[in-house]
Amino acid sequence: MSGVITGFGVIASIVVVGYLLGRWPVLGPSGREVLHKLSFYVASPALLFTLLAETDLTLLVSGPVLVSLLSVFTVASVFIVAGLVRRWGVGPTTVGTLSSSYVNAGNLGLPVAAYVLGDATLVAPILLLQLLFMAPVGLTLLDLNRGQVRGLGPVVRRSLGTPVRNPILIGSLAGVAVSASGWTPPGPLMEPFDLVGAMAVPAMLLAFGMSLNGSRMPGRGPEKGPMFLAVVLKSVVQPVVACVLGAWVFGLGSADLFSVVVLAALPTAQNVFNYASLYRTSEMMVREVVLVTTILTVPVLLVVTLLLG
Repeated sequence: MSGVITGFGVIASIVVVGYLLGRWPVLGPSGREVLHKLSFYVASPALLFTLLAETDLTLLVSGPVLVSLLSVFTVASVFIVAGLVRRWGVGPTTVGTLSSSYVNAGNLGLPVAAYVLGDATLVAPILLLQLLFMAPVGLTLLDLNRGQVRGLGPVVRRSLGTPVRNPILIGSLAGVAVSASGWTPPGPLMEPFDLVGAMAVPAMLLAFGMSLNGSRMPGRGPEKGPMFLAVVLKSVVQPVVACVLGAWVFGLGSADLFSVVVLAALPTAQNVFNYASLYRTSEMMVREVVLVTTILTVPVLLVVTLLLG
């Protein structure tokens, strides 16, 4: 549990610095937007390239990965159905679905996997799932919704073209290609990617902290219904589904079961807030989901550790 506390302590300290930067606007009125764009277009692709270039792709065909996939699909489906029934719209439903299922596998998942589970590579399959499928699909929907594309031909062209123009996906696919080739790039070649990629997580956390300045208490905004649903799905339903599937359907061993439940209990990724900000869609709702699920993760992981650890 000390690894969880350490990881959260590091994250909280950077968010606090971001909050202070927002309260005393030394970066100017466009500081938060610049940090978002720096992370999305430059730093995150570099970071994901370096991570995935060193990932063993055979991890993608294991039982725990299937459990993670099904738990994500389950909670995402629930939010999509709710969005359709309640008519929340394409944009809010898309970012809400990501908020309810897209785990913080990077800046929190990596330290938790390393300190709590003892193997940082356990988080790699979730990163691949989110980056190679969930993020491209979500960003394509947001792009189509914003672009007001009409007609089957233009929609298909935009759908196929948007993912390959996404810098995050380009960096991810490049890393997967390097890993699949078996080639180990020399250290001097990877060093620039390491240095630039190191900016991604701090930039996202600083921007998130800046966004908290002047914000109201969670649950009081106009989208409190989608917010509460996303929080419950992410913090409660997803780890429960992972536990049930892992234990009763796939028969995972105790170590694998503990790993998939811990990873499912991670909070909503900061990336989702980055996407919502870039597309000006339900930013307040996503920010509140990220904040509340991050706060809830400590007690949730404590319960998981006591029951399964």
